[in-house]
Amino acid sequence: MRDTMTFRINRATIGATVGTALEWYDFSLYGTASALVFPTVFFPTQDATVATLASFATFAVGFFARPIGGLIIGNLGDRYGRRQMLFLTLVLMGISSTLIGVIPSYDAIGMTAPVLLVVLRVLQGFGAGGEYAGATLLAAEHSTSKARGMNAAIPGAGNAAGALLATGVLTLLSTTLSHDAFMAWGWRVAFLLSIAVSATGILIRLRVDESPEFTEVKTAGRAPRVAITELFRTAGRKIPLAMLASIGPNVASYLPSVYALTYLATNVGAPEWIGLTGILIGNLLKLVTIPLAGWISDRVGRRPVFLAGALGAVVLIYPFFFLLDVGTPLAVWAALVLIFTFCNDAMLAAQSGFMSELFEVRYRYTGVTFSREITGALVGGTLPFVAASLTSAAGGDSWLVALYCGVLLALAALGMFLLPETRVVDAEDRPATVATP
Repeated sequence: MRDTMTFRINRATIGATVGTALEWYDFSLYGTASALVFPTVFFPTQDATVATLASFATFAVGFFARPIGGLIIGNLGDRYGRRQMLFLTLVLMGISSTLIGVIPSYDAIGMTAPVLLVVLRVLQGFGAGGEYAGATLLAAEHSTSKARGMNAAIPGAGNAAGALLATGVLTLLSTTLSHDAFMAWGWRVAFLLSIAVSATGILIRLRVDESPEFTEVKTAGRAPRVAITELFRTAGRKIPLAMLASIGPNVASYLPSVYALTYLATNVGAPEWIGLTGILIGNLLKLVTIPLAGWISDRVGRRPVFLAGALGAVVLIYPFFFLLDVGTPLAVWAALVLIFTFCNDAMLAAQSGFMSELFEVRYRYTGVTFSREITGALVGGTLPFVAASLTSAAGGDSWLVALYCGVLLALAALGMFLLPETRVVDAEDRPATVATP
């Protein structure tokens, strides 16, 4: 039955996914804390909107560091291998996240506190820039072509698992401690756990072999010295269109998982636990929906699955805010699951397999990081800040944000529509190391 469904998960996918889950714990932790903790601890001001905008600005800084890290790590990954770079990303994110947990508050050291926060966020973003692309490529390049979409998608479920762990830890701390204790020291415990999380990830990735596709290229002496030069020389129009397509997962991820938490607290007046629980539910479902969407993309193609998610999000963006405004747990949870889980996962899963096939092996790591991370910086990193500004400009109403996000999602659909389908049909598969689930 497994052979009929080609539901085969290779060992590299398991190692890459577990490592990504542990690493994304760090990055997701910052996103949630920037909405709920940092405005008070590092940016105290009489104006809550100003504090929130300042906190979201530091959130964006990490995204602007991601393209730099992605280009450097991607180029090194195309020259020396995917596996080594995934060790580097774990170390960078683990150290920076742990140190965030020991930064004194603004009240203790003044402006030095937010400056230190920004520096560590830059390091965190630098590591994150090469992590996800490397994990998906390692999984995809160990896979047979018939199961490549699913294997490439599964590290995205690792992202969800890491975010689930981060949100769960913060929720546990915020609900078991008093509000004063949580804001004073409780949130720091979650960041200090990063050192143990990263060490575990490194041990797991030691068991993963290098990508066979990269090994073939390197053995043949075809690994480029400067991969980005090869990318621009041969990839042509694929690059800007892939960047457009990458807008979709950024909007459908960071609008609900970061900005919606602030919107619920400041505009709707909903208790913090409602939004956090909704994110927990959404990430829990992702453990199933992302691999499933990847498997479907192996059956029908990458483009149809991606377009279903992007166009679905365009249609649902106004109902999303309507449900948030209702403010009840079930309405909020439904809103988050519709955009954050169903629409986002269709795009994210299809994109993973698509990107691993769109670019040639010798500059693939660079091509994926360039396409994803620059868009991530321009759209994902700024989205919470822009959304908060648009909401303020609209007098607290959500219509401007919904319009902005709807246009971005439509552009993502256009970018994917103009790209060719990449799924290989009836190709001769090379052997892959298989771990039966």
